Amino acid sequence: MGDDLTVAPAERLTLAVEGPFAAALGAGGEADNLVWRAATSLAAAAEIEPRAAIRLVKNLPVSSGIGGGSADAASALILLQRLWRIRLAPARLSALALALGADVPMCLEGRPAFAGGVGERLAPVLAMPLVHAVLAHCGVAVPTKDVFARRAGGYSAAARFRAMPADARTLAALLAERGNDLTSAAIAIAPEIADCLAALGGAPGCLLARMSGSGATCFGLFTDAAAAAAARASLVLRHPGWWVAATALARD
Repeated sequence: MGDDLTVAPAERLTLAVEGPFAAALGAGGEADNLVWRAATSLAAAAEIEPRAAIRLVKNLPVSSGIGGGSADAASALILLQRLWRIRLAPARLSALALALGADVPMCLEGRPAFAGGVGERLAPVLAMPLVHAVLAHCGVAVPTKDVFARRAGGYSAAARFRAMPADARTLAALLAERGNDLTSAAIAIAPEIADCLAALGGAPGCLLARMSGSGATCFGLFTDAAAAAAARASLVLRHPGWWVAATALARD
């Protein structure tokens, strides 16, 4: 589940955005697009002219807390290095990724990891169990900066797992002991998030329902694909205005 990004040789840098969420992404223009910023930043670091035709198919909701834009930026960095036949040193590439956004280093890594700091301190997760999920977005964009501005108080203490659980049920139980410090602030901005959490949590077979990142997307965890598909079908029927997708968490 994700956006699609392709690059091709060209005389100048261009970016074409298509897909169901293209209109929402295009409101700020090219300069505000993370893919465009990734391309121009990479070219500047390599001291070359940015020449490429980039095509982005935006399948994921915008400002939805699932790292879609960050993943697009990371993909652009990877693909354009190949196209332009350059290779930045890992430390320099990581710094460039972090300058684009706190989630970009994780997406550049491209595998499950524990993240610390603002997102730049990564430790690989080994033996990730197979976990199916349903993502649901109520149609309200919740900018990350607004959520952080709304929240108050301290943050929860670090609660990293000592060992990765062997199955989805055990993972969900561990996550149930932890929380998302941004949930209350996001619900204050978009009360529909609470409805989304309730709908996912009430689906048969749902092990855990939580908000993703700073919202507004929420997720429910399931042990098998059939239960996730059934939950998705039910949510689509009861909430036709929502974006709902069944998927599985990446394991490597």
